Amino acid sequence: MLTMDIWIIVTIVSLIFLLAAERKEDIAKRVVYKVIASTGFILTAVSGGAFESRYGVLILIGLALSWFGDVFLLWRTSRTFQAGLVSFLLAHVAYITAFIFVFSTARSGDLTSWAIICPVLLVIPFIKRWLDPHLPAAMRYPVYAYIFVISIMVMGAILASLATGQWAILIGAVMFYLSDVSVARDRFVAPGFINGLWGLPLYYGGQLFLAYSVSLIGR
Repeated sequence: MLTMDIWIIVTIVSLIFLLAAERKEDIAKRVVYKVIASTGFILTAVSGGAFESRYGVLILIGLALSWFGDVFLLWRTSRTFQAGLVSFLLAHVAYITAFIFVFSTARSGDLTSWAIICPVLLVIPFIKRWLDPHLPAAMRYPVYAYIFVISIMVMGAILASLATGQWAILIGAVMFYLSDVSVARDRFVAPGFINGLWGLPLYYGGQLFLAYSVSLIGR
């Protein structure tokens, strides 16, 4: 656990320096601190025993794909943004698989909890309506697909948390979800440092919670 604590601290400290670099628009430092911060949440999961359970391996895959997404988003071009979108979408698929696996194992496929997660889908039309006027035609359907997948990810996190009582899973998923709102706002609606100021702490906090959850789920 001591090693895990160290990597959590590394991620948080790197995040602070990353925000400072973002504020000063220092590209070189932005690259360095973002890579360190993202590597930190991967090593948090590894030090928490990610390779010792199927859940841990799936979360680690999601974190690794997120790392690539972070790297792609360092360069703010249309092509790298699309590559980042695909990386994060696949990361969410890995998380969904991890959450559903834990739920089915812990609850033996108990479907009564599914009614609780349905309201998450009601948020999708509001986000779609907010983004629609700002989306380029070429990005419309990829963004729609991403919104749907990340919503399913949150739903899976609710199921996994209900089944295990480990709410770090849901906290991490919700923080990740909200951080993506900041990314969408920065990319399509109103670019600016303010988006990263609240979005980046949510993103790295969410990833750390998911990485930490590996140490709580021993399957």
